[in-house]
Amino acid sequence: MLKDEELIELAMEARRAAHAPYSNFSVGAAILASDGRVFTGCNIENSTYSLSICAERVAIFKAVSEGARELVKIAVVADTENLTPPCGCCRQMIWEFAGNDTEVILANLNGDAHKFDIRELIPQPFDARFLEGVR
Repeated sequence: MLKDEELIELAMEARRAAHAPYSNFSVGAAILASDGRVFTGCNIENSTYSLSICAERVAIFKAVSEGARELVKIAVVADTENLTPPCGCCRQMIWEFAGNDTEVILANLNGDAHKFDIRELIPQPFDARFLEGVR
């Protein structure tokens, strides 16, 4: 199994590819799939902010497009003093494709890191349970 430090390093490397000319807020993510594959992503901004996409979702979309459906761990790295958690949209996406046992590792370039369980970051997720019986 991939060590947390290795996943963080891959997220740091992905961060270097970020396209953040408007905010200068570069983020990298690395996701470990249940089959051992790792998928990385960086944030990609657009001058129309609503068309921008977060690093976490880029990594998730890459994983899903390559057939990975079970994600077990994700590392998110930003150059901030305080560790930066995923936005609400990304938390929902992590929940959807990873489930309630997923580890979310937040790290920065100073070497600080902290692990969360996804349930701590999204305690009341919307998921398929709410769609059962909908016509």
